[in-house]
Amino acid sequence: MVEQKTLGSRLFNGFNVVILVLITLTCLLPIWYILMLSLSEKAAVNAGTVTFWPIGFNFLAYKKIVSEHAFFISFWVSVKRVLLGTTVTLASVLMMAYPLSKTARQLPARNVYMWVLLFCMLFNGGTIPWYLTTRSYGLIDSIWGLVLAGSLPVFSVILVINFFRNVPSALEEAAYVDGAGPWRTFLQLFIPISAPVIATIALFTIVGYWNEFFQGLVLSTKQSNYPLQTYIQQLVVSLNLSTVDTEQLEMMAQLNNKSLNAAKIFIAMIPVLLIYPYLQKFFITGITLGSVKE
Repeated sequence: MVEQKTLGSRLFNGFNVVILVLITLTCLLPIWYILMLSLSEKAAVNAGTVTFWPIGFNFLAYKKIVSEHAFFISFWVSVKRVLLGTTVTLASVLMMAYPLSKTARQLPARNVYMWVLLFCMLFNGGTIPWYLTTRSYGLIDSIWGLVLAGSLPVFSVILVINFFRNVPSALEEAAYVDGAGPWRTFLQLFIPISAPVIATIALFTIVGYWNEFFQGLVLSTKQSNYPLQTYIQQLVVSLNLSTVDTEQLEMMAQLNNKSLNAAKIFIAMIPVLLIYPYLQKFFITGITLGSVKE
């Protein structure tokens, strides 16, 4: 019987390993294919013969992207947007979620605020009213326009509310007994034990700000104010024939938009791929478990 259980466990574990390997390959192969596509020559890309290895290995697509000073300006705009946006979003979400995590007896207008939040999550005023409102605040061609336009995601607020409501009430009661007020309780108790949900919201926010391009297109009238995604979304293979030299003509003959788009996608993924492994460890951490013993 024991041997049968051991054999069954091994078969089950082996099956799980196979399934996880297949899932991993499903996630990694598209990224690898995009990289190979960006490193292949024009003829092979047009013919659709590129699979898992580059054909006519070259860096022409990446040279095209980074050859202009505007690329680095847009990259810096995106970095500022992510840093400012993540800070503002985390502060706004946490400060809104903390009072709304209380009961209706503790915060009489709680239900009203929650209905307003839910309504805003399900419905919006449309692009034109949003643009007119943003313009009326003088946020066109401003980094703050790119930041404040989406700095309070309702879904994130609801996630944090649910997390705060699961914090043992005895912790907060003990803080009040020790003389802590609402702000001190929020800053010194709830924030330190909220690392998992903060990391989750931070990851959502970073990915959202980094990948978003439409707001940069609408709220920026100058290319120098474009975030990176807006810049590379507008980038095409184009050369000024009046000032073209031999090297540029050779690049134009060998480069097509498919390789260029593949290079755009791969460059856009790199920052998120670097940040995600660090934040991943917080997703499975249960800091509040065992913090209070009844």
